Amino acid sequence: MCFSATASFAAGTVLLATGAFTMRMARNSGERPYALIPILFGVQQLIEGALWLTFPDKAPVLKTVLTYLYSIFSHVLWPIYVPVAVYMLERVAWRRKALMATAIGGTLVGLYLLYFLIRLPIVATAGDGHIDYESPHFYVGIVMTLYVLGTCVSPLLSSHRWVNWFGVGAIVSFLAAGAFYLTWFISVWCFFAAAMSVIVLMFFLRRDTAVSPSPPMGEPVR
Repeated sequence: MCFSATASFAAGTVLLATGAFTMRMARNSGERPYALIPILFGVQQLIEGALWLTFPDKAPVLKTVLTYLYSIFSHVLWPIYVPVAVYMLERVAWRRKALMATAIGGTLVGLYLLYFLIRLPIVATAGDGHIDYESPHFYVGIVMTLYVLGTCVSPLLSSHRWVNWFGVGAIVSFLAAGAFYLTWFISVWCFFAAAMSVIVLMFFLRRDTAVSPSPPMGEPVR
């Protein structure tokens, strides 16, 4: 959550509790990466909460470390992790192939952004209840397209309805954050994305609801 340290810590705590519940509900290794999403969101929000406490200039070294840790989540982890987690859930062969393509695209953009996180400095500044992460990189259009492909489009390819809803929520929050909070896009969109952990929870509560019938785990359908 981006609006204050208190809000970030509160959100992080709730998300960790949600993630502990979804992890307990995961039936097998294929479901565990998806179940882990709320915990990862929770850790990310706790990092940003700690980052808030370093403003304006209370701990410059710690602020730099936390800025990079947060950026690893926002820039690198999510475009790689989300399509892989959705892929692990899927048992329909043609959907798995499509998800593999999104995972490759997400991995490429994640590694590309990691390169620039290492090569160029990233600076976090606070103002008006938001944190702005300034991370210069090139080919913004292509990068954002691949980022959206990994984080938003991949869930839409799933045969599980509640995973589809995760993709819908990601797209809606992506557009809302871009439209209303463009300057602080990364921070605000991650708040919306963290809120989607409720949709992850609903998958485990209603996991038998699917777009098309799926066979038992380990038996792909062509």
